[in-house]
Formats: sequence, structure tokens, C-alpha cells
Amino acid sequence: MNSVATASKSSSPAGVRQVVSHDADEQAGNLHGWRQLYDQLSAGRFVGMLEETHVDGMHLFRETTSQCLRQTCEVPADACWFGIPLTRGATGRIHARALDDDALAFRPGGVEFELTTPPGYEIFGVVMKHAALRDYARTVEHLALEDALPRGETVIISPAKRAQLAAALLSMLRSGASVPSVVLAWIFESGALGCGADAPLPAPSRRGEIAAAARRHVLAHRDRAVNVPELCAHLHVSRRTLQYCFQEAFGMAPNVYLRTLRLNGARRDLRHAAQRAQSVQDIAASWGFWHLSQFALDYRRLFGVRPSDTRAQGLATIDR
Repeated sequence: MNSVATASKSSSPAGVRQVVSHDADEQAGNLHGWRQLYDQLSAGRFVGMLEETHVDGMHLFRETTSQCLRQTCEVPADACWFGIPLTRGATGRIHARALDDDALAFRPGGVEFELTTPPGYEIFGVVMKHAALRDYARTVEHLALEDALPRGETVIISPAKRAQLAAALLSMLRSGASVPSVVLAWIFESGALGCGADAPLPAPSRRGEIAAAARRHVLAHRDRAVNVPELCAHLHVSRRTLQYCFQEAFGMAPNVYLRTLRLNGARRDLRHAAQRAQSVQDIAASWGFWHLSQFALDYRRLFGVRPSDTRAQGLATIDR
């Protein structure tokens, strides 16, 4: 039998698979590793789209479906699933519970569950193997796995947090830079994971030392984007402790500061780029920015000018 699904490779980054389907059952079958069945409930031609990647015990995907569906789903017993709706104002349901704009869905593996999704629905799915989640919870969050997982089918967070999480997942999927530890960091940051008791905070002097040590580590590895999980493992602190120390020392979240620190380093190098015959791309890469368009966007947002403008100003200074 000829398949109605077609893979799109032209715009997909390495490791990301895109598939378009024109049948609900075909759409259900395109999600590898799941046991599921889709029933189409609304009238009209069905179009479904799937973008997915499998990396180190994680399945990250974005699914779009044009018609109302009843989905019977089950993920492997050694994993769990998080559902992050992208569509605002269109309520899906997990069993009888509404997935409003302030809700995420969660289900353990090996347990069948039902989703009902309205027409034109978009949702992110993260299927994480227990081994990867357990290791992250222990080394970064300082939590046991049973203390990290949600207790029910839905998790209520702020709409702003959910939007930030969805945007981060979309950026990682579109860039092909999906790393399980970074995905988990965003899920914990959103409040969807981690209900254990907070560990006591270090003394004020120790907090400053932690922030300073984190800054030194980032600068010592400037050619790559050091992330929060790496810093937690290197400094032997939890993500919550690291976040508190950065907020106290710098007035911002760790991931924001880490990016800002590297952008400032790139700005200094751009001012002297002409003397060293370096291009904007060379300097961006030397500070761990491998996606030039995103670097240019972040740079302009922080400094109000383009990277090429800074480089040109440095050249003009030499010519005077």
C-alpha cells in the first residue's frame, strides 16, 4: 500500500525529521515508539504535520493536526511524556481535564491515556527516558526521580512560563540543537517538574563565590555555549541554588546572564576585528554562537546595533 505521508527534507536541520500526512491513522503511525490510535471527529480533509528528533533517550516533537481528534496514546514503560500545547485559546483535554493556556499535560509510560484536541491544534511532546530524567534530577536538581515527577495528569503554570517553554523547544527543534539536559532545564524552569523541598541556600559569601566560579567557567570555555546543567554539575549545586546566586549577584537568570556574558565578549572582539582580519562569523563562532542569524538578533536586541555595525565602527577608528 502506498503511504500518504511525505517527508520534507529541504528545511529540516540535521537530525530533525519532518512528515506531512493526509490521514489521521497515518499521522498516529508517524510517531515512532508510541502505541496510539487517532479517531477524526470533525468533518473535512485532514492534514497533519510532524517535526521530530530522537536524541540520547529523548523524543522531542511538534505535532499539528487540522481536525478535531480523539487520541488513544501510550508511551513506553521506561519513559514519561510531557505535552506542551502551542495553541492559545483552543482547549484540548486529557481525559476530562482541560488543557487551558496555563496547563501542561503529563503521563507516565506504560499507561494508556486519551487526548481530545480541537481543529488546528499544535502541541509539543517530550518523551524522556527515566534513566535520563533520573540522572538529571539527581545531578542538577538534587532531587530523587519520585520527588521530581508531577502527581496528576495536568500541571498548572503561568501562561507566560508556558509560552517561554514552547518558544525554547521550538528554537531547539528548528536549529537541530536539542539536548536532553537543556530541554529538562527548561521544563524544570517552567515549574512543570520538581516538587521536592528546597535545599538550604549557601551563606551569602558562598553565593558570591558560586556566581564568580560560574563566570570563570564560562569564559574558560568561551567557544561553546555552556548551559545551566553543565554549570550545576561543575559547581556541585542545584539549579535552584544557581538561579538564586545569579539573581542575587547579577539581577538576572543564569541562562540570560550566560548569553549576555558571551555577547559582551563578542562585542569587544568585534571592535578590534579589522586589526585581526576576523569576520563577524569568525568572532561569533569563537564565542559559541553557531547560528549567525540568531546571534545577530540577540546582539541587536542587547546593544541596539548590528554586529557588522560594531565591526565597521572599529575599522573607522583605525582609519582616523
